[in-house]
Amino acid sequence: MPTIALVDDDRNILTSVSMTLESEGYRVTTFNDGSSALDGLAHNPPDLAILDIKMPRMDGMELLRKLRQSSDLPVIFLTSKDDEIDELFGLKMGADDFIKKPFSQRLLVERVRAVLRRAQPRDGVAARGVEQSRILERGALTMDQERHTCTWNGQNVTLTVTEFLILFALAQRPGVVKSRNALMDAAYDDQVYVDDRTIDSHIKRLRKKFKAVDDEFNMIETLYGVGYRFREG
Repeated sequence: MPTIALVDDDRNILTSVSMTLESEGYRVTTFNDGSSALDGLAHNPPDLAILDIKMPRMDGMELLRKLRQSSDLPVIFLTSKDDEIDELFGLKMGADDFIKKPFSQRLLVERVRAVLRRAQPRDGVAARGVEQSRILERGALTMDQERHTCTWNGQNVTLTVTEFLILFALAQRPGVVKSRNALMDAAYDDQVYVDDRTIDSHIKRLRKKFKAVDDEFNMIETLYGVGYRFREG
């Protein structure tokens, strides 16, 4: 039974969303501000967190920033704003999905299912008995699907679920160009719509994370107007 942390200062949302998720078989923990959520998530990590952006004491953006210092926990943002700046900023920080208020409970459940599915190994990967089949090695890059770990030159690189799936799709076939649509298909559920800028934001964040451990990292190439590829070599 997956555990979902719900963080929102609106008690009506806490109550209604909790009831909906629990009726779908999820265990739900609730927090009404980011500060208390940070402590709670550290002591009892959930499988997924749903964060409101506008909250007292610590907003959702700041909470995500602190979480990403030590965790790749899947995160869905709730936002009442129409301004896409919040959305793009959140994606750059490592959010996995966005839902705009007001939203239907059914939409939220489907998004939760989609993100949790993406957090699991791809179908058939865990079923294979050969350990090596779960691990992708490309030069200095090593990715373990089952453990959701990624290293570069032996140094750990913490990736969100979406970042991991995008990089895995690129590294599977070095030299082969992947269009943005292909990367969307690799990383997102069919029911989740994202635009080109979403993929671009994830790629920028991937490069930044790898450059933090290797300033000369240049393995993700951009082919303008076409897509991205993982360099051969």
